[in-house]
Amino acid sequence: MFVPLSRPDITGQEIEAVIDIMKSGILSIGPKVKEFEEAIADYVGLKHAVAVNSGTSALHLIVRSLGLEQGQTMLTSSFTFVSSANVAIYEGAIPVFADIEESSLNISPQTLEEALERYAKKGLETDCMNLPPFQPDLFMGVDIFGHPMDWDEIERICERNGLPVIEDSCEALGTVYKDRKAGSFGLAGAFAFYPNKQITTGEGGVIVTNDASIAQMCRSMRNQGRGISENWLEHVRLGYNYRLDELSSAMGLEQMRRIDEILSKRDSAAKRYSELLSRIDGVTVPAIADYVTSLGWFVYVIRLEDSIDRDGFMDYLRDNGVQCRDYFRPVHLQPFYIKQYGYKEGMLPVTERVSRQTVAIPFFSNLSQEEQEYVAETITRAVERSG
Repeated sequence: MFVPLSRPDITGQEIEAVIDIMKSGILSIGPKVKEFEEAIADYVGLKHAVAVNSGTSALHLIVRSLGLEQGQTMLTSSFTFVSSANVAIYEGAIPVFADIEESSLNISPQTLEEALERYAKKGLETDCMNLPPFQPDLFMGVDIFGHPMDWDEIERICERNGLPVIEDSCEALGTVYKDRKAGSFGLAGAFAFYPNKQITTGEGGVIVTNDASIAQMCRSMRNQGRGISENWLEHVRLGYNYRLDELSSAMGLEQMRRIDEILSKRDSAAKRYSELLSRIDGVTVPAIADYVTSLGWFVYVIRLEDSIDRDGFMDYLRDNGVQCRDYFRPVHLQPFYIKQYGYKEGMLPVTERVSRQTVAIPFFSNLSQEEQEYVAETITRAVERSG
């Protein structure tokens, strides 16, 4: 049996919607983008949504709309996809990091306060740079793997320190923290719609916010810096070609019409995995904090005991038809970050330890019980061989 790491949940409804757009002759800058934006904004419960061509573009436009500048610093997690930090570099700013907690794998209120205190007292010194004591200029909170941060406490800490907040909710569509949807925290949030996400547009992303000025700025910058009138040859600011096309928007709109069904299937698959895998010695299944009302599952990531050879474990899974990946490698230890900033091992001990233990296993909406049982059996054998 072969079980892929991910597979999009596409039905005839999405296919027909894309065919209709192709027949219409309007492939870009048409009505479907607006319809898709309205569907996202309504779902999250915010006033504005701005569709773009990727989650990375969404995060970039948010940080740029907030005026992050050369030499400033943005605090975020290192246990995330690299774009969470890269968008600060796009603006000449410096990404700095807080460690994560063991359970949620997110920055916690405690690790956030520890990082703020450390930077305020000691600054940051590496082989490549020396920052005297400072307070970060922006905080990007990441809802890793769809699990939300403890947002009430996080926002209180940031407000007390005068620290603006944005939410990288790219992996968390459908997640509810207490009674609030992911994406609704801070000044603005972002979602991504790559094929392994909860819903997909092929490639795509969206900015969500209640701030009209952020939404207006992002709309302009995604469209080559054109103004409100969108005069095709008038550019009022530096912009980018970050637009989302009509075909992608049509697909996304049909996916949003099925969002409850999709999330329910993913939740059922996650619960089956937790039941199957919690019986295996040496394997820890994902924890869900008490403050999570519902989790919009993005991926299913297990943790292995240190005694298990992860590389051998993963090789065995792949050799037996089970795709897997080591989610995530710390951003601060990526080759570019080491070369550019002098970051090194030992800076973020929990992040570094967790990153050596985590493995993403096959997970998608239509994952069958038979496939999950095969994955669990293969993991059992892999643990026995790699321990």
